Amino acid sequence: MIQITFVSNNGKTATAPPNSNLLRVSLREQGGIPFKCGGGLCGTCKCHIDSGLEHTDEVKAKERKLLTEQELASGHRLACQTFVNGDISVSWQPRAAAAAVSRPAPVPANADAVAGDGTKETPKESESSAR
Repeated sequence: MIQITFVSNNGKTATAPPNSNLLRVSLREQGGIPFKCGGGLCGTCKCHIDSGLEHTDEVKAKERKLLTEQELASGHRLACQTFVNGDISVSWQPRAAAAAVSRPAPVPANADAVAGDGTKETPKESESSAR
């Protein structure tokens, strides 16, 4: 049996047979790796192999589409595409933090108004045109 440490889930550990899929182990053992599609299409299960990268299988084509060469070189993988053959430690960004990174910041309510012709109005102009 191999041991997987889910660092981002308070260091929870789980054991699994060799050649286990990382996401499936996380689901079965409540490891906490976030996921949506489970098929290498969305990238939600992006994680970092903190230790034991040498105990993971070859990077898949689907991972190369969603992760940069720099991310792959630094130990990032998609949990749904990764099979583990020895002890590893894995971490990930919590879902709220990952979503904040990928979503643009909301526009403040007091942002400059846009005139009908597409040009920006200053607050004084928009007040006077409302009269």
